Amino acid sequence: MTNQSADNLLWRWRNVGRSGARRAYTLIELLLIVTLLGIAGALVIPSMSSSSVLRIQATVRTLVSDMTFMQADAMAYQSRRIMVFGQVAQWNAASSTWEIVEGNGYTVYAVPTGVTVLDLNSMWMDDPSDSTRPFSRDFNDTKYGGGRIANPAFNGDERLIFDELGGPVAAIDSDDPGMSGTVEIVGEDRRFLVTVEAYTGRVTVARTE
Repeated sequence: MTNQSADNLLWRWRNVGRSGARRAYTLIELLLIVTLLGIAGALVIPSMSSSSVLRIQATVRTLVSDMTFMQADAMAYQSRRIMVFGQVAQWNAASSTWEIVEGNGYTVYAVPTGVTVLDLNSMWMDDPSDSTRPFSRDFNDTKYGGGRIANPAFNGDERLIFDELGGPVAAIDSDDPGMSGTVEIVGEDRRFLVTVEAYTGRVTVARTE
């Protein structure tokens, strides 16, 4: 074999080895990957641990949304609306009817004109998203993340009443404006205070813990 042929074979062997070998990561690339994984972990872990907090916040938004809905509904239909805390709807399979029982939540009622006594088991509003059931929220449901209704106080009662103009009133048969009222939503490590202002019925939320 000539020297030229040997050189050609050596050149081909070197090039085949280079093209067939897998390229290794450099130290800089490894450090970059480790850094990115660390950042991703720092973002994901707090997000997972705060899932219960997000559910409590969703519970607060549900309450505020329901308050503003019943206020608008009272004005639209010129009829009083009442949110009764501590009362929730429960399905009675034996009688195939809805019943109102004590619980961790509230039920919203539509009061016919002239009625001065609220019947908890017949005057409830239909749920805006499901007309086959009462407008009621049971916060013991797992989707609410363990939120708990605490200390509802509206004119010395556990009932929030909006009149035909959307303002809070003192009683079902009264035209006297109601005082500002509050109710708390309590979670594992969060507490929120929901306030309904006098006269305007404006609803605000503040984190208290």
